[in-house]
Amino acid sequence: MSRSLAFAFVTLAFAARLSAQEPTTAPEKRGWFSRMLHPFQSPNPVPNYKDARLRGLVLELKLSPEPVKLSEVRQLQVNLTLKNVSKRAVVLDFPSEQRFEIYLRNSSEAILTIWSDNHAFEDKPGTVLINPAEHIDYPATIATRDLSPNKVFIAEAFFPQYPELRIRQKFLTAP
Repeated sequence: MSRSLAFAFVTLAFAARLSAQEPTTAPEKRGWFSRMLHPFQSPNPVPNYKDARLRGLVLELKLSPEPVKLSEVRQLQVNLTLKNVSKRAVVLDFPSEQRFEIYLRNSSEAILTIWSDNHAFEDKPGTVLINPAEHIDYPATIATRDLSPNKVFIAEAFFPQYPELRIRQKFLTAP
């Protein structure tokens, strides 16, 4: 009886482990043991930048549609979000009207398309203030004419004035 009970327990443990290993798009949840050992640790850690003025800022990059169907889409919708998750306001100074830059790269890291090539910016300095728990969305579109079907490409968005604020995302193209 105890052998069959032990066998059932091991079988259930393996089944639970296999179901827990399925890939998910949601952020990984912490187990109870991790929460007991580190009760005040956030499940989504904030990046620690060398520049102290940038601490508390988090970048998110969303591309749509995914996968990119080149026969239907001529421009890729890119949404860059800059969030302030700290308890203090963050001030960003810019020397021109350009706030961000987007590169489309191929899998060998060569730059195919630069977003700012199709935009004109004046040399008017500007300042952006992001209060705690607020965010700024930067929607943009970038041409897909240099992309080829059935390959992996990289969308890289960054702030030229603040090189540490950089995010990359891979995406797949479809015919």
